[in-house]
Amino acid sequence: MSKLLTSTLIATIALSATEIPDNKLLVNYAKRNIIKNPQVTLKGVTVIEATTHKDLPGWTVLLTTMDLTYHKKELHAPEVMFVKGNLITGNLANLKTGRSYRNEIKPTVPAAMYDDAHLLFGNKNAKHKIVIFSDPMCPFCQDVVPDIMKAAKAHPDTIGLYYYHLPLLRIHPVSGILTRVMHVAQQEGRKDVVEKMYNLKINPGERNETKVLEAIKKQIGYDIPASKINNKAVKNAMKADEKAASRMMVTGTPTVYIDGKWDKMRDGYEKLIK
Repeated sequence: MSKLLTSTLIATIALSATEIPDNKLLVNYAKRNIIKNPQVTLKGVTVIEATTHKDLPGWTVLLTTMDLTYHKKELHAPEVMFVKGNLITGNLANLKTGRSYRNEIKPTVPAAMYDDAHLLFGNKNAKHKIVIFSDPMCPFCQDVVPDIMKAAKAHPDTIGLYYYHLPLLRIHPVSGILTRVMHVAQQEGRKDVVEKMYNLKINPGERNETKVLEAIKKQIGYDIPASKINNKAVKNAMKADEKAASRMMVTGTPTVYIDGKWDKMRDGYEKLIK
């Protein structure tokens, strides 16, 4: 998406110091200052959440999704907008440290995301809820996610772990197959398959479905026919997870939330079990 859009300097919009811009103003701002590719059409801007940051007094932070079309394909791009009086910009940075606040803020997890279908380990009434967006082929996920899974299994009344699939297909095409297998396995009660997938040895660029399923059978012991991972329900579930990632402005893996808030360092779970 970075090739289609670009950030902007501070622009001026007509609104009072305490008013959040209406959608028409946001759309006009985005068209003039964010969309730089003439092949991209902006259909609308949805404000997911309006929040503040302690380091930015007087600024309102709008967490939005831009609904776009590009070559007749619908896209939903996350966008942060900072508003103060009649000023709006896509980024604010600390002049001394260079710290970009655009990368510091994500939406709060809505209650609807804590559903039974995504509960992987722990109890739904656990004291703390963790949401993870992950790709089993992501090296960073392989370092972090298995440990969070173990913590939730060992402390089910403390941690309820909700797992969302976000295969990074441009980097690891094989993940499109793996995540569908993981989804079916979880639905069948084979949560161990989800765990073991993080140790699967396979070429991240493998696209041959038969070879991938054979590797899973051989290394993990889970035998699944291709028909089970190619039905409409599974594909819809993957699209729903992708939509959830867009809603949460997730752009990489692993992205972790604890009790609704983004855990940037991905180690907050350790404090929950001490």
